Amino acid sequence: MEITLLFKIALVGILVTILNQVLKQSGREEQAFLVSLSGLILVLFWVIPYITELFDTVEELFQI
Repeated sequence: MEITLLFKIALVGILVTILNQVLKQSGREEQAFLVSLSGLILVLFWVIPYITELFDTVEELFQI
């Protein structure tokens, strides 16, 4: 796994947290939820290839 992926995930987490707090303070809870959801989806798109590779490795290991 690349270290840059971890930094990207951390950056998205920090940005989503800040935006979430700002939006909630201004009374826009729906938009805060959408920001959180979009951050989660973005990180999932980055992580899914690694999860697929992990399952392929486990499958090869146990020869299922």
